[in-house]
Amino acid sequence: MTPSPDTNKSTKTRLLYIGLKYDYGKPELGFSYEYFNLYNSLIRSENYQVDFFPFDEIMRDIGRDNMNKRLIETVHELKPDCCFFVLFTDEIKKETIQTITEKSGSITFNWFGDDHWRFENYSKHWAPLFDWISTTDSLSVDMYQRIGCKNVIKTQWGFNHHLYKNHDVVKEHDVTFIGQSHSNRKRILHQLEKNGLNIKCWGKGWENGRLNHEDMVKMFSRSKINLNFTESSIVFDWKPITKVFINRRADDSLHFNSPLQMLRNIKVLTGKRRHQIKGRNFEIPGSGGFLLTQYADNLDEYFIPGKEIAVFSDTNDLKDKIKYYLSNDEERENIRQAGFQRALRDHTYEKRFVDIFSKIGLLTNL
Repeated sequence: MTPSPDTNKSTKTRLLYIGLKYDYGKPELGFSYEYFNLYNSLIRSENYQVDFFPFDEIMRDIGRDNMNKRLIETVHELKPDCCFFVLFTDEIKKETIQTITEKSGSITFNWFGDDHWRFENYSKHWAPLFDWISTTDSLSVDMYQRIGCKNVIKTQWGFNHHLYKNHDVVKEHDVTFIGQSHSNRKRILHQLEKNGLNIKCWGKGWENGRLNHEDMVKMFSRSKINLNFTESSIVFDWKPITKVFINRRADDSLHFNSPLQMLRNIKVLTGKRRHQIKGRNFEIPGSGGFLLTQYADNLDEYFIPGKEIAVFSDTNDLKDKIKYYLSNDEERENIRQAGFQRALRDHTYEKRFVDIFSKIGLLTNL
């Protein structure tokens, strides 16, 4: 647990942030998305005093049981106003969360992501343990309320404006994509290349490999067009099928799922997934990049398509949009600048947190 320096305890909301330190809990992959965006945004804000409980790192050192005991002890010692959870799988025991919610005097909150496809087999079974929860899925608000979770906040991904910045560099690449190489993404990009479009890709599964965080942000500025896909790909190969039966925790330990959990996972694997807004939808404009993205549920609530970002519907439309915007530099630049200003004005995580904690009642002085 890493305490933050504090010079004004009386006016700050004290948070205990409980989340992954490393990407998927693996130190060799570097810091996690949540660490770069959620945690780093919180510690840079003047509104909060933040202590960090990196459950993946602690669990690797002392095991799951002792990590859960230490979490309860940490809450008892620090007495935070709010315990801010970002769960991964079942590293934090349900009874641990319940104890903190019912007995610590701290408000418990969890940030749920991926409810577009993870609600039925994960989120709805953990949400009732918390005082407050948030979701980025517009349809899940009603679903949470139907299972008795009344304190649910509709929020959205955003970007950490302290780390994602516009770089004044030459735009040396026509089209780039940074993300995992799901099979449908490979198929789509291969079709584009057959049409003469030059697209460079980075991320897990691509020949160029992964970019570190700093180089990724710079690449958004080095590219004339940054692509984003909003589907959650379902691939029937050994890895997702294995996940039906086996749960990998953040310390790389493997555990068999219960028969009921296996059934839930099968339903998710075989079900249809909706397109969802991703972090990239905000990171790219927030870094001063031009975004060409697949449409997703309620995306137009956050950006104006054709004015602040560009949107495509299918592969043919994507091909046409790439050719169009590569040939219209002035229009592309106007959209890029408008998207950058909109992201800075409305979509930083700092603004997301002010909204969340105001609704919870922890920022009454704002």
